[in-house]
Amino acid sequence: MSSDLSEEIAAAAARLVVDEGLEYPSAKRKAARDLGRRGGRQGELPSNEQVEDAVREYIAIFCADTQPDELRALRQLALRWMERLAPFRPHLGGAVWRGTATRLSNIVIDLYCDDPKSAEIAFLNEGLDFDSGSDDPDTVILSTVDRSRDLSEPVTLHFVVHDHDDLRGALRPDSRGQSWRGDAQALRQRLQEDRP
Repeated sequence: MSSDLSEEIAAAAARLVVDEGLEYPSAKRKAARDLGRRGGRQGELPSNEQVEDAVREYIAIFCADTQPDELRALRQLALRWMERLAPFRPHLGGAVWRGTATRLSNIVIDLYCDDPKSAEIAFLNEGLDFDSGSDDPDTVILSTVDRSRDLSEPVTLHFVVHDHDDLRGALRPDSRGQSWRGDAQALRQRLQEDRP
């Protein structure tokens, strides 16, 4: 695929991520379809890093006045949940961790459990209202909705349950040396750095 087409798909996907709250994979496929690239096969799509760069550019142009406060509110909400679920070694990922989240973004927290059922049992014991499911039969995702003190709309949280041993591989950096996820201590550090 030409780099021009890749950049065009990345730019269109960035708009969908920011304006509609889509996740990168679905935004890339929809952007490719919208641009006449039926199917948007994996080899034809831009990398997540390319889309993330385009998202950062889009935010800088269209959301620079609101996005930092929205990101901070989402990170504070994520931290509250990570502290609540500390026994499951929570690590924040996705746009909230990477710094590209807006009020429409979901919070994605990976849980690393000795027993994959333990997180679901803990949710039930706490009386939390949640859905359990995933498109992948080998992956359990617990989803719930919570309110941020600073945002006027509900926020969806997805807790992806992993085996404890998966944590080692999960901490590998991306091709640019940046982490895909971080624990509560790392998130507190980012909140300190982001302070106005």
